[in-house]
Amino acid sequence: MIDSHCHLDHEPLLSDLQNVIQRSKDVGIEKLLTISTSLNSFSKVKELIKIDEMIYGTIGIHPHESSKDIITSKEIIRDLRENSKIIGIGETGLDFYYNNSKKEKQISSFKQHIEASIETNKPLIVHSRDAEKETFEILNHYKNQNIKILMHCFTGSKQFSEKLLTLNSYFSASGIITFKNSIDLQETFKSLPLDKTLIETDSPFLAPVPNRGKKNEPSFIDFTAAKLAEIKNISKSELIKITTNNFNRLFFN
Repeated sequence: MIDSHCHLDHEPLLSDLQNVIQRSKDVGIEKLLTISTSLNSFSKVKELIKIDEMIYGTIGIHPHESSKDIITSKEIIRDLRENSKIIGIGETGLDFYYNNSKKEKQISSFKQHIEASIETNKPLIVHSRDAEKETFEILNHYKNQNIKILMHCFTGSKQFSEKLLTLNSYFSASGIITFKNSIDLQETFKSLPLDKTLIETDSPFLAPVPNRGKKNEPSFIDFTAAKLAEIKNISKSELIKITTNNFNRLFFN
């Protein structure tokens, strides 16, 4: 298995990292992708990827931080080229639910990340909340540039997913698919192509059932994999094989 999105620089994961890593290995995880959300976060990610060969990282500014932390496409490209274990760009995108940063700052930052993704051919890890129209319009503007798009912790509508598929997007399922009230989201993932599907924890957030309410960690991805396999009507082992291959194709091809 591969946890395609976690935040190892957050507590309680960071202070218990060796045990978190061991529990990940015990359930069969072979790679952890720890995600940058700010300039300070990226400085921690650069240290985390040195700790174990299974840990990889990204460079990016979360939309919540985009008014405070400014990064250019040139700076993203520079940081990518300085370390072979930084394999993705993000998380970036738009969050008009919380609006922790001004909309124009979010959009400007998003475009800088997109341009770096096009230049480097590295996957773009996209956060989108209450911004389906704007997210698609911006991504669609670059549709002829062959961006590698990964919609992280996808909770969007089925219509949004269908539009994103026209851009060859990938979609990552989080523990939210295990929640009882996520029927619509389960139906959306049921309709998505298996070869465009990944799994993630977004830990320490969004722990899946039966651990909902607890602090999440990468090893809990086993529950998400089991639920997605049920949704897709395949065995868990087949689901794990497919999502692992999808991750490796997206990030290492």
